[in-house]
Amino acid sequence: MIGKLRGLIDSTGADWVLLDVGGVGYHVQCSTRTLGALPPVGEAASLLIETHVREDQITLYGFSAQTEKDCYHLLCTVQGVGARVGLALLSALSAQDIMGALAARDKTALTRASGVGPKLAQRIVNELKDKVLSLDAGDGENLRPAGQATVPEDAVSALVNLGYRRAEAFAAIAKISSEQGAGQSIESLIRAGLKELMP
Repeated sequence: MIGKLRGLIDSTGADWVLLDVGGVGYHVQCSTRTLGALPPVGEAASLLIETHVREDQITLYGFSAQTEKDCYHLLCTVQGVGARVGLALLSALSAQDIMGALAARDKTALTRASGVGPKLAQRIVNELKDKVLSLDAGDGENLRPAGQATVPEDAVSALVNLGYRRAEAFAAIAKISSEQGAGQSIESLIRAGLKELMP
């Protein structure tokens, strides 16, 4: 199995890159975020590779960082999320954004990806919400949402009811809970959350 490729970028398309490795061209499917981070044609690039082997074809999927690859693996454990949908999610949202959406149980954020409707987004959240903390970043980026286990749902819901998006409400309350510790009243968390969210 191919786990990593390093070579010169020969050409790119909407969802692929042709990587010239020692005269052999490897066609690699990538998210638009990974493609956007690649250097221009003719320059060297390195991609982590996920190899899918089927009876009639071998497909290579490329990732710019271990966090993106780990997030892809996690997403693909959900029924209905195959390689195409996994890459679509990583095109619409960064790995960090996906982890944040899962921690916040924000299915709306996931529907920004092509091919992800409300039902699939809800299934992804339901199946992965408790697995977020097990996904560790190997490249220095922390994918573990701070304070997930201690974020008071009542405070998050109150901010959502006031018109804030669930992801930003969750992030604000998680930050405050982490900084101030346990024992804060819901009212004080809501007030602090509003201060955090107001420009």
